[in-house]
Amino acid sequence: MKPGDQVPSENQLAQQHSVSRMTARRALSEMVDEGILMRSQGLGTFVSDHRPMSSMLEIKSIRDEIEQRGHRYSNQIVMLETREADHNIAAHLSVSEGDEVFHSVIVHCENNLPVQYEDRWVNPQWAPDYLQSDFHAQTANYYLNLVAPLTQADHSVEAVIAAGDIAQALQIHTTEPCLKVTRRTYSSIHSPSSATVSGHTQGNAQGKIRKQGVVSHAVLYHPGSRYRLGGHLDFQK
Repeated sequence: MKPGDQVPSENQLAQQHSVSRMTARRALSEMVDEGILMRSQGLGTFVSDHRPMSSMLEIKSIRDEIEQRGHRYSNQIVMLETREADHNIAAHLSVSEGDEVFHSVIVHCENNLPVQYEDRWVNPQWAPDYLQSDFHAQTANYYLNLVAPLTQADHSVEAVIAAGDIAQALQIHTTEPCLKVTRRTYSSIHSPSSATVSGHTQGNAQGKIRKQGVVSHAVLYHPGSRYRLGGHLDFQK
């Protein structure tokens, strides 16, 4: 089917494939969530356009997104280094200016075509072994969520013209617009504490203190012709 074509109804799919209507409904819903289909209230469900779509409502590993579409994932590691935080990076990571932080630049590809340029800064307090990770085997996002599980995130999306080196890495013309996603992620841990004030334990009822902080600050560039952001909202649930 081509982008814009209307797909059969739940009843039609159930009859054609000898499955229950519930199974047909679930199949359609999953394809809407993945961006393969799109719903139009009162009109029906249609084939979406060819560009992959990532959800704005959840954070997934780019590798998981690509492999869930049945495509081949690969990457190019451009940079892995330790740097002293300048004023801006220190503010983003909530560290002091001059503190050592980790910096990585990785280009993620779908069927050998670049779809994301990831420029990430990481707070070593949360991921001290970050630079030793094998990023060919797992993405930075996946690794960080293992060592410092995501609890909160701030992100913004804007349309930009990428700098020359980024456009070259993405194999696009310097005039092609990109989607720029800026994301700061947080994690938290609970640690036992015996500190008391007037006989009361500081922290929660189990006598634990909660530590929360910024894990990473990432800027992600996607060629506008190869990538979309979106999602399906159901306000009846």
